[in-house]
Amino acid sequence: MKTMKWDRKPLGTVADLCLGKMLDQNKNRGEPFPYLANVNVRWGVFELNNLRTMRFEPKEMDRYGLKFGDIVMCEGGEPGRCAIWKDQIFGMMIQKALHRIRPKALLDYRFLFYSFLHIGHSKGFDQYFTGATIKHLPGEKLAKVEVDIPPIPIQRRIAAILSAYDELIENNQRRITILETMARNLYREWFVHFRFPGHENHPRVSSALGEIPQGWEVKKLGEIAEEMRRNVPKGELDEPQPYVGLEHIPRRSLALDAWETTLELGSNKLEFKNGEVLFGKIRPYFHKVSIAPFDGLCSADTIIIRARHSAYYAFVVACVSSDAFVAEASATANGAKMPRANWGVLEKYKVIIPTGGVARQFSTLFTKILGQQQALIFQIQNLRRTRDLLLPRLLSGQIDVETLSHA
Repeated sequence: MKTMKWDRKPLGTVADLCLGKMLDQNKNRGEPFPYLANVNVRWGVFELNNLRTMRFEPKEMDRYGLKFGDIVMCEGGEPGRCAIWKDQIFGMMIQKALHRIRPKALLDYRFLFYSFLHIGHSKGFDQYFTGATIKHLPGEKLAKVEVDIPPIPIQRRIAAILSAYDELIENNQRRITILETMARNLYREWFVHFRFPGHENHPRVSSALGEIPQGWEVKKLGEIAEEMRRNVPKGELDEPQPYVGLEHIPRRSLALDAWETTLELGSNKLEFKNGEVLFGKIRPYFHKVSIAPFDGLCSADTIIIRARHSAYYAFVVACVSSDAFVAEASATANGAKMPRANWGVLEKYKVIIPTGGVARQFSTLFTKILGQQQALIFQIQNLRRTRDLLLPRLLSGQIDVETLSHA
């Protein structure tokens, strides 16, 4: 148990807090710099693909810029969600939807992050939220969030124990990214550039999509894939179910490695099956397309896509997660402020179908990559589960970290 009483102080007294800059193209001046928005911040990690830029003046660089060890936290969306900035990209700034939290000398930045993670898991931020429908965590409320302040050596030992799990998680995530690149390159080489094994012996013929290898066909996506709509009404569930919201689906990654468990639905949802594709229909240009690693429930703002035949499974997954298909979904989306992709339009998307032999070869290679990704996803979940079991015990002082450090 804890051997001494730790100080407990409001965050505003132990860290410098700053909200990011308002995006206003008509008023912003200065040089363009990349910036983080709410969608770029997940628990413990940043999504840094397709960053946008905003103009910043020299006098704004210190105020809105990030330094190593800063914690970047969502003000809205999922208020409290945060990650540690480790100089991943030079000159990074933040937009108004984010808080920059810079701990003072008596706080270790990693310890503070794990304190936030524990508060988030236990819904400790909820009491500070404003807004009835869309929740926010404004700066004046964030400053009142109380955090424990053990001695710095204790903070560092706790952070070191928990960081060991996160380093393994990050290694697995890097491996997933490498596999993702391999999968995309494989699809691009075979079905965009037609450089598949033995392509030299396949003459090209004319088609509705230009020249394609002889024996291949042009079909509509709806001929080989279908949308699955298994509606689940709001209310209590018979047993806990994994739930995937749009906020859980990563950008530009087939590897779905985050979800939650629920016993009650506040609105109608959809049921999905293991291996089906979850395609985020709202603002499809965010490129939220992943494979379900289990059976579960998802937001009704998701298009669930399934191959009509197992022989086309790998091709369908690769196709609907490609940049070209996401661009088509974005171009044909309905709505100005909140554009939504429409399967009724997308099922008419023309695809080039290979011969059986090429399809089988591609399926073997592509599904092997997917299998390796899925194995890494479940390793990540096991690591997170172990870390999260330790988290409250370490932060409450139930585990004597001085004893552990000398064991």
